[in-house]
Amino acid sequence: MHNRFNMTEKELIHNLIRLAFAEDIGDGDHTTLCSIPATEEGQSKLLIKEEGILAGVDVAKEVFHDFDPQLRVEVFLGDGSYVKPGDIAFIVSGKVRSILQTERLVLNIMQRMSGVATITHRYMELLKGTSAKVLDTRKTTPGMRILEKQAVKIGGGENHRIGLFDMILLKDNHVDFAGGIENAIHGAQQYLKEKNKNLRIEIEVRNSRELEEVLRIGGVDRIMLDNFTPAQTLEAVRTVKAVNSRVELESSGGITFDTIREYAETGVDYISVGALTHSVKSLDMSLKAI
Repeated sequence: MHNRFNMTEKELIHNLIRLAFAEDIGDGDHTTLCSIPATEEGQSKLLIKEEGILAGVDVAKEVFHDFDPQLRVEVFLGDGSYVKPGDIAFIVSGKVRSILQTERLVLNIMQRMSGVATITHRYMELLKGTSAKVLDTRKTTPGMRILEKQAVKIGGGENHRIGLFDMILLKDNHVDFAGGIENAIHGAQQYLKEKNKNLRIEIEVRNSRELEEVLRIGGVDRIMLDNFTPAQTLEAVRTVKAVNSRVELESSGGITFDTIREYAETGVDYISVGALTHSVKSLDMSLKAI
């Protein structure tokens, strides 16, 4: 798994694991310490109890290894696998004390990530035959963002941006505080030039008037259509393609299972869905002693 994450992501994940263990174990798992001999060896299986897309197997291996490098994991179903009740994703073997102390953290991560991957997959299924892609947002669980963003990719979606550092997104508040669209765009361009940074620029528009102003000013890579209806979105796609076909278009704002197909068929490039990460139902699974 070590080649899957860049250094920043790896550091974030290992910091999360350390914090989670500190939160859960504190000065010791006294239940396990009082009931299980230090030398006792055993095995547990990761049992799937609900249909969906599995995510978090690679991270689970990191959790086990961080806690006890002697724990061994035999994987039968990897990240991205379609799973159903009764499936066994992996078996972990080693010291029983280590298995018991890592159990809840592994489940918390895997259930959450699998829930995100599953809902992302369902949204992607609704887009089949269109050129639109589903994007996540920054509406993530604090501290778990990198894992939730990975889960979106495992489910077939794409990451919008990881945080505030890897893309410029001029939203309505930025535009209003900056004194308008022109000030916001020129400010972003000037900032990138001064800082010698190569970041993409996206701007949010609230209506067709703002869209036309952005197209007149230019200098952006993507335009976010905020709370446009499907009919307004179709009109916006036609307008943009006529002026600059290289500018990407993203639909955003309360888009659901019921409406996403209609937006995709307008020809937008991306559809961002906050629900991928902010209101996810975890996938049911358990870690059971063999």
